Amino acid sequence: MSVGLILVTHNSIGEHLLATACSMLGRLPLETAALAVSQADSTDELTQRLLALYQGLDAPDGVLVLTDMYGSTPSNIANTLLSQGRVQVVAGVNLPMLIRILNYPSLSLPELADKAISGGHDGILLCEAGT
Repeated sequence: MSVGLILVTHNSIGEHLLATACSMLGRLPLETAALAVSQADSTDELTQRLLALYQGLDAPDGVLVLTDMYGSTPSNIANTLLSQGRVQVVAGVNLPMLIRILNYPSLSLPELADKAISGGHDGILLCEAGT
């Protein structure tokens, strides 16, 4: 499998998540890209930049797009890629989600999307004294 990964987030959250994952794992086993969304950018410009990132990935088996918050500008821009086919978008990116994905680089696009969701859910815990 050769799935690509794009993070579309407010400001540089995605870039920082990728850098952190790389420092934890030693490398990024999937081809990755990040698009930082600023309020100063136009939606059309951002959409074109995202399309260029998508087209520039060597990802014959599809692209998983992670975005930070559903319904926000990054999420709305990410969803424009759905018309390209072989794209799945998951909102709510966090570090446990990203690490889970990167630990299973040989999975198919739908399987990676499922790992993203389970990693995100499983990474949210209430920390209490004595546990």
